[in-house]
Parts: sequence; structure tokens; C-alpha cells
Amino acid sequence: MPDHVHMLVSMSPTITISDLVRDIKAGSSKFINDQKWMTEKFNWQEGYGAFSYSKSSIDVVVKYILNQEEHHKNKSFKNEYLEFLEKFDIEYNPKYLFEWIEDN
Repeated sequence: MPDHVHMLVSMSPTITISDLVRDIKAGSSKFINDQKWMTEKFNWQEGYGAFSYSKSSIDVVVKYILNQEEHHKNKSFKNEYLEFLEKFDIEYNPKYLFEWIEDN
């Protein structure tokens, strides 16, 4: 998607989510900039969302991720993300949410 990435990651309990996201963002930013895929320097926004799922839900999550393009024809990333926060009863301050890229 042009405004976000969904990833399914299995991780060791010895690494923190924040370290994993930092490393993914740093490595991918360097790669994108080294490849000169953009005319301006690429960088990710600050912040991220991370949700855990049980092993029994992996197939559902994979199908969800693979169907992003079709899925976002009906629901924006912003609406989806806010629904996730509500669904999982996650308290948040709107001040710290993403800079949304929305269609005009």
C-alpha cells in the first residue's frame, strides 16, 4: 500500500518490538535510498502499530495481509487502524497517531 505496510513476524522473546521495528525501518530506508527509488530522501514516520495473534490465527492474518489492496478499496488505513485500537481496547492519545495520508 502507498501509505503503510503490514507484516507478519515471528520473533524471539529476546528482542523487543521497538528494536525490531527500528532495524526494519533503518534497513529498508537505506535500501530504498541506495536504490534511488524516490527523487527525495525516503524515511518512515515515527511510530508503529504492533498486534499479536495466536498461532491458530496465522492463516487468517496471512489472508488479510495478502488482500490489502482490495481491502483498502472499502476501508481507509486510518479507519482500519482506529478500529483495531478500539477492538483490542487500546488506550491512545490522538496526538501520537500517524500523519494520515487521505484521499481528498
